[in-house]
Amino acid sequence: MRTALTLAAIPVTLAGLLATAASAEIVGEYHSYTVDDTTFEGYVATNTDLETPRGTVLIVHDWDGMTEYEERRADMLAALGYTAFAIDVYGADADPQGMEEYQALSGALYQDRDLFRERLMGSIAEAANITGATENMVMMGYCFGGAAALEAARAGAELDGFVSFHGGLDLPEGQDYSGVAAPVMVFHGSADPVSDMTAFGALMSGLAEAGKTANAQVYGGALHSFTVYGSDDYDLNADQASWAGLQTFLSDTF
Repeated sequence: MRTALTLAAIPVTLAGLLATAASAEIVGEYHSYTVDDTTFEGYVATNTDLETPRGTVLIVHDWDGMTEYEERRADMLAALGYTAFAIDVYGADADPQGMEEYQALSGALYQDRDLFRERLMGSIAEAANITGATENMVMMGYCFGGAAALEAARAGAELDGFVSFHGGLDLPEGQDYSGVAAPVMVFHGSADPVSDMTAFGALMSGLAEAGKTANAQVYGGALHSFTVYGSDDYDLNADQASWAGLQTFLSDTF
């Protein structure tokens, strides 16, 4: 069972946001739902001081499954006035431990794109049922979650935007960008060894050739997991710049 973050565990960035939101209360709670007879457990963060949220943001977890990292990002978005729904695509019973189990779960979805899309679309549909849900929604994700956001975009998900932070950028065999229905924003490190600049260039060219709206910020020298606190790849400047870029994208979108 996951444990909720205490205020002490929340980074200074979030603490500052909370301090500036007069009398606002950020409430986070777990949310169970079902997609095709499989139970999933997400996390919803809302700002109870707002009568009308600014929009809804769906967060897809990294390859290690739903963790405090996604919950923290959801809380940060709630502090900005959004309803945040960190979705689950592995299933409530999944509890990956270590690289081999991470690879097995993420790899299974990469190998079965129909199942991947079914879980993404089911989670999007469930978003309408969460507390504070709005009609306008954006999907974002980090690493595996960034690849998932792009998968949902190619699948034609009817959202208002898609955001990838250091995500997997390769185009799966048999897919294209013709079904992308909303703007795409990509935050990427120039030194990412997982999705290199060739993959980045192919993504942006493919979206442009399909006539889709796409923008990107590339951070010189940033490695793969540049937003992940405590990782060897963490880059404070790239993390802060991409978070500011996300806020601009959300403001423009909503």
